[in-house]
Amino acid sequence: MQGYVDCHCHISAGDFDKDVEEVIENSKKAGLLALLAVAEHSREFEKIIELSQRYPGFIFPCLGVHPVQEVSPEQQRGACLQDLDAALPIIEKYKDQLVAIGEVGLDFTPRYVKSDTDKENQRLVLIRQAQIAKELDLPLNVHSRSAGRPTIQLLKEQGVKKVLLHAFDGKPSVAMEGVKAGYFFSIPPSIIRSEQKQKLVKQLPLENICLETDSPALGPEKQVRNEPKNICVSAEYISKIKGVSLEKVMELLVNASRVHISHRPIGGHVNRSRADV
Repeated sequence: MQGYVDCHCHISAGDFDKDVEEVIENSKKAGLLALLAVAEHSREFEKIIELSQRYPGFIFPCLGVHPVQEVSPEQQRGACLQDLDAALPIIEKYKDQLVAIGEVGLDFTPRYVKSDTDKENQRLVLIRQAQIAKELDLPLNVHSRSAGRPTIQLLKEQGVKKVLLHAFDGKPSVAMEGVKAGYFFSIPPSIIRSEQKQKLVKQLPLENICLETDSPALGPEKQVRNEPKNICVSAEYISKIKGVSLEKVMELLVNASRVHISHRPIGGHVNRSRADV
């Protein structure tokens, strides 16, 4: 079955509470076969599991602690190990249902990071979650804003093999370090308005690219709610940049996506990914 896989989506976000059924139905009509629901903090873990049970074989759960944590709607800070403490028992509880640990990573944006201690706290949180992913033989779904090189370097040092770097904002030359390590990069619909993403896709091998929407963020229009149905925007633009047919892009990118949904049914089939070989 040909279609799309959204490798990074915040379907549990409050933006979708009022119309999630319609959002899911519209995404299926747009050709979406599955989406990976990523978490940012432990408070939404149960909601993601509930959604995956409500839409079995379509929504696949990823649990993890994001490098930026919300103190209040007006204030965010870098993650620390205390944020992970609340998450670990829930990850353990649902470990057999997970397809990845995420969203995890590093975010060195100045407004979140005030000192080297803040950076080190984020590193410790990522290292622990990398260890969990290796223990459970699961991929990491990774955020790396303003921290592309440090993130890739840390993951390599930790011996992590299964990695998806979402909405990578670094230089193509840095991304190629990840390609050499066997990592994958997912591209959101905002590529149509991002020169950086366009340059990134030009350099990345098609075999190392996946699709994402990062819904409700990073849509084709700035400050307009993004939805999983916009996954086709990413695919069509990648097809244009790479100069290959949309059908070829769909085939290669869905195969790459299966690295992140090992042994899980998509479109009626059980996938055996390259990560399982």
